[in-house]
Amino acid sequence: MSGTLQLTHMSTSAQRKEARRVILSSYLGSTIEFYDFLLYATAAAVAFPKVFFAGTDPWVGVVAAYATFAAGYVARPLGGIIFGHFGDRLGRKGMLIVSMAVMGIASTLIGFIPGANVIGPWGAVILVLLRVLQGIAVGGEWGGAALMALEHSDPKRRGFAASFVNAGAPSGAVLGTVVMGIFSALPQDAFLAWGWRVPFLLSFALLLVGMFVRVRISESPIFAAAVAAEASKGAGQRAPKAPLLAVLRRPKALVFIMLAGAAGFGLQVVLPTFSVTYAVSKGAPQQGVLYAFAAASAISIAFVLLGGRISDRLGRRPVMVVGLVLFVAYLFPMFGLLGSGNVWLVLLAFTVALILHSTLYGPLAAFVSEQFGTTSRYTGAALGYQLATLIGAGFTPGIVASLYKDSGESIGAVVAFLAVMSIVSAVFILLTRESKDNDLTTVR
Repeated sequence: MSGTLQLTHMSTSAQRKEARRVILSSYLGSTIEFYDFLLYATAAAVAFPKVFFAGTDPWVGVVAAYATFAAGYVARPLGGIIFGHFGDRLGRKGMLIVSMAVMGIASTLIGFIPGANVIGPWGAVILVLLRVLQGIAVGGEWGGAALMALEHSDPKRRGFAASFVNAGAPSGAVLGTVVMGIFSALPQDAFLAWGWRVPFLLSFALLLVGMFVRVRISESPIFAAAVAAEASKGAGQRAPKAPLLAVLRRPKALVFIMLAGAAGFGLQVVLPTFSVTYAVSKGAPQQGVLYAFAAASAISIAFVLLGGRISDRLGRRPVMVVGLVLFVAYLFPMFGLLGSGNVWLVLLAFTVALILHSTLYGPLAAFVSEQFGTTSRYTGAALGYQLATLIGAGFTPGIVASLYKDSGESIGAVVAFLAVMSIVSAVFILLTRESKDNDLTTVR
């Protein structure tokens, strides 16, 4: 089925004002959600191995902590399906409010979990369950936030508008890493006893801020037009009640998006997890490494937005492929800098890595969302994006840590794995159709 939606009339100035509000709210909401989600990554690198897996070999504890980290990525596609279904049937805005509530509550509860010295392995079990809830929440959050920004914006600036959602990831990483870095300055015993918990408990305050922002925005005009169009049709002409079925009827787009985006997430997640652990193991101070990553993440925010803006001119595909190629070429120099033991060189390593990654990450939100029609866009975009995070990021920290340990602590095995993943993604980006000029009001 195809057709063009008729959008509700609104003055140009009013449209622009509302678009700015929605884009800002998507950015702030995404920042808060990714603070919660990526804070876990930092904690998995510096606290969880010793809190929940005490008594094991240090690198075994790291691998086990990364396994709990992966649980969130396994759950993200489920979140994409659940929130996508209701987001495509009931609206984008309501699902964003629910996803934020689930994330905030789950993250706050992580701060209350007793360690292995109190309840043994049950602490790790509870940790995994709450991580799954985090994954479900962020699986629904991204799709809704991206679509709200995309569907409110000028068609010629969609890449730039949607890139604000992805800019929430480094912004959340900055916030989470700085807060965790502050508490990591405590004596080690105090940090492991209670210091790491405070950043998670602060999630509740951020939840209140996020809710205030979310309830004040309007529903997507493209979605509202789709609802009106559906209401005017006869029963035999209406779109399927299950948007997932519409997506699965054309699985090519879903599979290509999953494989095209995988390397971007794999490279992204290696930085706050394995790379932090690696730099600390080579003699760099833990707090200095965390602050270096936070500073580099702050710098990268502007480059994420720049990547999205450039993709509005040159196309999504060429910008993303160039970012992947440059990052692969940089892998050996990056680990050389990370292994120097010098905080300033670690900062340089993270900064260059995140700038290169931003070239790929900036256009990604628009690239994914533009592949699907309005009545299944939330489901298709959320599921495709979250499947990409699952295969690209969910298991990567554990895999690279295992490769590093099993190869006698040789970084070559890690680089080879990341390079192969990147080549696969580059191929599928090139196989996926260019989407920057797609008409989002067309229902397919």
